[in-house]
Amino acid sequence: MVTHEQLVNEFPIIKALANKQEILWINEDRMPAEVALSSALLTAIDVEDAEARLHRFAPYFVKAFPETRESNGFIESEIAYIPKMQQALNEYYQVELQGQLAMKFDSHLPISGSIKARGGIYEVIKHAETLALNSGLLHLDENYEKLDSDEFRNFFSNYSIAVGSTGNLGLSIGIISAKLGFHVTVHMSADAKQWKKELLREKGVEVIEYASDYSLAVERGREQAAGNPHCHFIDDENSTDLFLGYAVAGVRLKAQLQEQGIVVNDEHPLHVYLPCGVGGGPGGVAFGLKLAFGDAVHCYFAEPTSSPCMTLGLITDLHDQIAVEDIGLDNRTEADGLAVGRASGFVGKVMKPFMSGCLTVSDETLFHMMHMFHEAEGIFLEPSAFAGMPGAYQVEEVHGKHSIATHLVWATGGGMVPEPMRNEYLQKAASLYSDWRKE
Repeated sequence: MVTHEQLVNEFPIIKALANKQEILWINEDRMPAEVALSSALLTAIDVEDAEARLHRFAPYFVKAFPETRESNGFIESEIAYIPKMQQALNEYYQVELQGQLAMKFDSHLPISGSIKARGGIYEVIKHAETLALNSGLLHLDENYEKLDSDEFRNFFSNYSIAVGSTGNLGLSIGIISAKLGFHVTVHMSADAKQWKKELLREKGVEVIEYASDYSLAVERGREQAAGNPHCHFIDDENSTDLFLGYAVAGVRLKAQLQEQGIVVNDEHPLHVYLPCGVGGGPGGVAFGLKLAFGDAVHCYFAEPTSSPCMTLGLITDLHDQIAVEDIGLDNRTEADGLAVGRASGFVGKVMKPFMSGCLTVSDETLFHMMHMFHEAEGIFLEPSAFAGMPGAYQVEEVHGKHSIATHLVWATGGGMVPEPMRNEYLQKAASLYSDWRKE
């Protein structure tokens, strides 16, 4: 067992992590994209297969979820420059950002309103498709809107799905599974917000609550599935299907940026800041981004200072063999979707050659960003959505200013938060920001 003292001696930056300091860690082991991709277990063909499956299900989404009709069953979010927030941040940090700041609004994805919508929904529909095809009820050349019927709901009711979650993954899996007709159980940690639990129960989902953290919720979900051959456990720590569902977003981003006239190449780099919990969502997106842009994109995981599990795992190369509690952190943060103490070993090992680095952000900063963003852009987002917001300023400080770079903050969570909870968040954010200004 490696001691805390040994870790600090070998990796001095861990002392800053243990002290809950906001840090930027640059990955010196990053490889050229071509080299990293050539040795990866997953390929562009795997991501193309995932995209094709999502297209097959588009007619089903249109019929079952009216909010997707406008996008023709396409589960995607917009990208927009946020110049007013950039100006507010320039004043906050007392420095002029030279590149352009933009945001990817996964906070408002249809169906479940977070980055988890793609991966969670994708794994469920892949499982549903496999069951339906094997039974002969469905054929690949048919219109998949037929899945929104009593015949298929009765069929899927013979099967169950289980998952452990801090909140947003549980929402995406619970909503789509219940709509298809599966019996679904979401094992939720103490960090999950009550409104998310209540919303799932309203959708017909069985929610089991734990006083402990994310790891126990996942363990209990795994145990439940192991005893039931008709139960499919969605493993946020190790699932390649979740990972591929997320990766589709990275590939799609290329077309979105082209539509907006945003150039990405070696002379016009793209820096992407991804909120990170256990790692599946941001890892999958980063993998897709590398497939799309190669070395022209630089990807960073962003985590709360109380829960920097992926940062800790990547720095030490211990991945899931080390937890934030091992360096004295409590894994308690208002960014509930990011409250994870032990990272996915699968994602950490796959993604280390691709990642440019990691950054950490305090809860106080998250609330400052929430207040500033609401004031500047008029949009509410959850605390976790702001994890990557300081990234552009940290990166420019380390790497120097680059006037033709695009800095993309990947937002997650916020679009489904009930109004009373929004007001509570915003009042707290305004109070913390006001106190900071007085200092």
